[in-house]
Amino acid sequence: MKSSPFRWLYFSAGWLCVGLGFLGAILPVMPSTVFFIMAAACFARSSPRFEAWVLNLPGVGVMVQDYRAGKGIPQRTKVMIVTIIFMSCALSAWRAPPIIAKASVVALGVVGIWFVWSRVPTRL
Repeated sequence: MKSSPFRWLYFSAGWLCVGLGFLGAILPVMPSTVFFIMAAACFARSSPRFEAWVLNLPGVGVMVQDYRAGKGIPQRTKVMIVTIIFMSCALSAWRAPPIIAKASVVALGVVGIWFVWSRVPTRL
């Protein structure tokens, strides 16, 4: 692996993403796969050994490989993601005090739902 000035930055970011991914596997409202995808991307630029480790993790490694191959996510998972975004934004907007905060939460939720539904490939 060629040494670059950003190698250690990518390596550190990869481990941060791995930690957040494992945390997301435990917490029901936090995603995990997206952090493992980011970890694999960081390790691809810093450590092929740990990139292979992430790609071979039980359960999540297959999803990271499918994402890299452009296969997307299953329809059931996509529906679950959109439902969680909707419920989280609805609860946050309900609890947010000023109207600007409520509108911002709703706007971000709409963008998130649009992105997941229209830009993320669906695997049947």
